[in-house]
This record gives sequence, C-alpha cells and structure tokens, in this order.
Amino acid sequence: MSEQFFYPPRNFGSLPAPKTDFQSAKVVILPVPYDSTTAYKSGTRDGPMAIIDASQYLELYDLELDREIYQVGIHTLPEVQTVMSGPEGMVHRVYQVARELLEAGKTIVMLGGEHSLTLGMVKAYRERYKGLSVLQLDAHADLRDEYEGAKYSHACVMRRVWEFCPIVQVGIRSLSLEERQFLKQRGLEPFYMEKFARDRDSVAKVVSSLSDTVYITIDLDVLDPAVMSAVGTPEPGGMGWYELVEFVRAVSQQKRVVGFDLVEFCPREGPTSCAFLAAKLAYKVIGYITSAE
Repeated sequence: MSEQFFYPPRNFGSLPAPKTDFQSAKVVILPVPYDSTTAYKSGTRDGPMAIIDASQYLELYDLELDREIYQVGIHTLPEVQTVMSGPEGMVHRVYQVARELLEAGKTIVMLGGEHSLTLGMVKAYRERYKGLSVLQLDAHADLRDEYEGAKYSHACVMRRVWEFCPIVQVGIRSLSLEERQFLKQRGLEPFYMEKFARDRDSVAKVVSSLSDTVYITIDLDVLDPAVMSAVGTPEPGGMGWYELVEFVRAVSQQKRVVGFDLVEFCPREGPTSCAFLAAKLAYKVIGYITSAE
C-alpha cells in the first residue's frame, strides 16, 4: 500500500527508509524519558518525544554544512523503559543499553530526561574509549556528593563522572559552596560563563584541556533563558544560539567527538520554539561530529 496515505513515521527528522535502518545507520537516537530527581520543575521526562516531534519539521539540508546530515543514517530507538527502583537503577539501564549500541558500532545521541542519565552513557563510553574525556556544557556544576539523600541525583552527576573520567566544564554560572570548595581542593577550574564570554581565547583553552576523544553532555540550561526557557532549572546569563553551535563545531573539528546527549529539556516550561531549538541543535551536532570523520 502506498505510504502517501499515512502520517510520517514518528522518528527523528521523519526520515524515510533506508536512512532509518538500524543496521546501516551511523547514528542512533536514544530517548530516555526519566526525571525522578528533578529539583525544581518536573517534566523533563516529556523532553525526548517533544524533541523528536519537533524534529519532523526540520529542513534536512543544512546550509552551514552544505549537506543533508541525515544521509549518514539516523535510526530512532524506542523509549528506554523506566526503572522504578530509583536513579541508580536507571543509570545502570542506560549503561546497559549504551554498551550494546557501542558494541554494534553506533554513535549514540541520548535525549533526556534529567542529567543523572549521563552517568550511564559515560560509563559505557569510557569502557570503549579508555582515553575519553567529558565536555560538560551546563549552567550548574552538578558536583554535589549527595543531594536530598541521593548520590545519583542530577545534582551529583558530574561528581560521579569525575570519579572515573576527566571532565571539562563550560558555561557554569551557579554552584553551591560545597561544590566550590570541592573544586578548590581538587585543583579544578571550570570555564565559568562570565569569563568564557569575555576571553577571546576561551575556545582554544577548552580544546587544549580535552583529550583526543570526547563525549559531550549538553544540559540545555547552558543556553540563556531568553532563547531556552524550557529547562528544569533556568539560570540567567547563558550562551546564545550561535555562541553554542560555533563552540561545539570548533571542538568537533579539533577532537574526535564520539557521542553526545541533550538533557533537562522540559517542554511544559517554554514555548514550542524551544523544542524546535533542541531538535535543530541535536541535528547540527550530529552534522558536526559526522563531518569530522
């Protein structure tokens, strides 16, 4: 029967076969609708499908890159089923899924969901790429040892990652005294947003701080609320669109970016334009990291 009688498939970009075939696709979209430890506004569990729905209206040709990014093959996986035992169990499930996908040779794009999920991704990636470092783009440090009795909270995710993998933090503009003291004790210095925006050499300094192989985690609150209000915990003074994408492109040109995630998108807290921004960002970054190959 002709496909013209049916709505487009609910996959990222509403892509046609065979570019969505799992076996041949270079990239897989991994939606994880989970937000059990969100501190302020819940709803990031609705983020993955809102991004996928918005992506169906993207122009598939990218003017900047002068190509149709989807030609690398992008397969959208089903949503990962929630583990009800708590965030640690959910992190482990993400790790298990990511490990299998990496064994299949896929580049993973995880759509969250809350930031705690990133830990499972990094664990799987670190096993496969021993020299991996993590680039965190975020308004918050997420370096607490424990938050509200949980060590696997979104507020602790980078502390858990730091315990086994080098991290480079960019865009930070909000943190607790505990986190600041931890940074001082460990000799760590994030690229705080205020200094990052003013220093012309910021991008070069970040790039030199990273290893050759990089995983990028993008908490969408790294963006200014004027452009991205639909996040779990908004923070003024963030990046603009071009500032963010030009930075990610520079990193992708000079390092091997093997995967990334977009997290903390909370569609109920902002206009529809925020979902379109998140979808466009995901598509752009896919383009950047596959251009470098």
